[in-house]
Amino acid sequence: MPRKSARKSPDMWYQLKITLCRSKPPIWRRIVVPDCSLDILHHAIQFAMGWSGSHLHDFKIGGERFMGRDPMGGFMDSGFDEDLDAAEYGLSDVVMSPKTKIQYQYDFGDSWDHVIVVEKILSSPPELPLWGTGKKPQSFICLAGKGACPPEDCGGIWGYYNMLEALQNPKHPEHKDMKEWAGDIDPDVFDLAEASQRLSQIQRR
Repeated sequence: MPRKSARKSPDMWYQLKITLCRSKPPIWRRIVVPDCSLDILHHAIQFAMGWSGSHLHDFKIGGERFMGRDPMGGFMDSGFDEDLDAAEYGLSDVVMSPKTKIQYQYDFGDSWDHVIVVEKILSSPPELPLWGTGKKPQSFICLAGKGACPPEDCGGIWGYYNMLEALQNPKHPEHKDMKEWAGDIDPDVFDLAEASQRLSQIQRR
């Protein structure tokens, strides 16, 4: 079992690459976050990717499963005694070195699986302007990314690709229904400034 610390280190920052599993071409984000609870990391992933935070989630790290809080902030009891509360563990409790891989699942129905690779452990945030403000980041920031976030509740990654196929083909039998439900989707669109602005609103704790 990992150690549990109530206090986060003010001098540890993590550069993380988040990739949505089975996405082709890969949908990914590169973010920098301070040492924070896994619960706060969940919000950072949500904001960077573009998810809505309306479903359950968990982390798997080094053979341990960390259950996330539900959208109302309550602990989700999975029924398994060995599951840990993600809100009670920080990155510095579970990440000992770069190259560590973290599995993150969002929405246990659609199963949006992500792999998070710890690319760097830093002693200070990068000296970059906060997009659109001219200020330096004091907390969370998105450095780069590619690909649009899929719509919620579309049936997982394969449902998303089926949706794109229907939207791009006016003769597809589901084209009209998908158009009415999802509207126009450009799978290549990613707004770096918007992602960084969302991340900048997270309060470190």
